[in-house]
Amino acid sequence: MTVSRVLRNRGDVSDATRTRVLAAAKELGYVPNKIAGALASSRVNLVAVIIPSLSNMVFPEVLTGINQVLEDTELQPVVGVTDYLPEKEEKVLYEMLSWRPSGVIIAGLEHTDAARAMLDSAGIPVVEIMDTDGKPVDAMVGISHRRAGREMAAAILKAGYQHIGFMGTKMPLDHRARKRFEGFTEVLGKNGIEIEDREFYSGGSALAKGREMTQAMLDRSPDLDFLYYSNDMIGAGGLLYLLEQGIDIPGQIGLAGFNNVELLQGLPRKLATIDACRHEIGRKAAEIIAAQLVNPEAEIDTRVTLTPKISYGETLKRR
Repeated sequence: MTVSRVLRNRGDVSDATRTRVLAAAKELGYVPNKIAGALASSRVNLVAVIIPSLSNMVFPEVLTGINQVLEDTELQPVVGVTDYLPEKEEKVLYEMLSWRPSGVIIAGLEHTDAARAMLDSAGIPVVEIMDTDGKPVDAMVGISHRRAGREMAAAILKAGYQHIGFMGTKMPLDHRARKRFEGFTEVLGKNGIEIEDREFYSGGSALAKGREMTQAMLDRSPDLDFLYYSNDMIGAGGLLYLLEQGIDIPGQIGLAGFNNVELLQGLPRKLATIDACRHEIGRKAAEIIAAQLVNPEAEIDTRVTLTPKISYGETLKRR
């Protein structure tokens, strides 16, 4: 009984006895059977974290924020990857929920009807992250991507650029990029300006893809004076191509990306971008899960919209 109380961190046990029990367990390599405890509670101390990708630099920072909060609790994050495919998200979610986790953190607000039904009937805290332009199943933490697109468009126009090209991911698979594009084109349209050239791609975000698309676009549309990229990685590829060609940045051509990826701070020129608050999103989402499990009746802010911030860098003129 004493050993059980120590290993479950329950009951009144002296510090000396607790130390001896834990030392013996460590020496024996003993690991408690959590499944047995889960049979009684119908839940395991796992938080399902479902994200679209691990191949870019966006979601590791979100995961860091989640882990920093959960490491002070008994909860452990378990990650599933969907590759931006709705049917794969449905499958990953089904498998995760079958283990009866204590909570779900899932990227985005757009899901299949089946996935949404599973989330709605799970009976556990659910936090949808990255985006707040829509209605969540339970809680949501993120930024308004439409606002991010509008603010970048306003900054570009204020700087005097008028001939704008856009490069980004194929919108049906990336709802957040689509919303930024909608906000971006909304502000341009209100000012009588249309995007003069655009190109969409599928696959991972890479420097090589940015270089390739930038070269092709400027070959087609040499009069462009600004290039807006849906993420920093392809923007960095475009920046490197333009520098190789000896083009004056931001005088002749300005450019901007999205995400404020820290790794790219070492580029020869600092790329204009928007900080998507990724680390804070991870922390806030985990805090909501942890708080609701401690006290399901507690009043918690479950609609958290963070503020995206423009970083002008050295590729966007300021006026």
